[in-house]
Amino acid sequence: MTQKSSRPLAVFDLDGTLADSAHRQRFLERKPRDWDAFFAAAPQDPPLAEGVALALKSAEECEVVYLTGRPERCRRDTLDWLAAQGLPEGRVWMRRNDDRRPARRTKLDVLRGLAHDREIRVLVDDDELVCEDAERAGFTVVRARWTGASEALKDAQEREGRT
Repeated sequence: MTQKSSRPLAVFDLDGTLADSAHRQRFLERKPRDWDAFFAAAPQDPPLAEGVALALKSAEECEVVYLTGRPERCRRDTLDWLAAQGLPEGRVWMRRNDDRRPARRTKLDVLRGLAHDREIRVLVDDDELVCEDAERAGFTVVRARWTGASEALKDAQEREGRT
């Protein structure tokens, strides 16, 4: 193992943890929800200072990686946004474009896969259901409670598996 690959992982969610997606919640409050507009607005997300500071601090001891419910089609915008915020470089796991499972299921699957080869020091996420399931599976969790929760987003994550 190389020195980098032997470092523990710090796994960070994006929306509501590092990225303030509040300005685009309006697209999820409509019927029907406008997912294209919701994701198209993501590059304009302001960073969440608390999450960014925690990611930078975590990078001192861990390899920072990103685990998001965003669909794969948003990869370029997501990578550009991470770089523009000065966040640590790291691998990004995204939802397959056709995957509609709840975020707690998709993220736990990825976490378990990562844990086969690496120590996961921490998962940082704002989704309470993701956090609860990760803790039950034995992972250390930091709940990102530095922004207000959106009921529309919570419902979308659980029922529609979109983010």
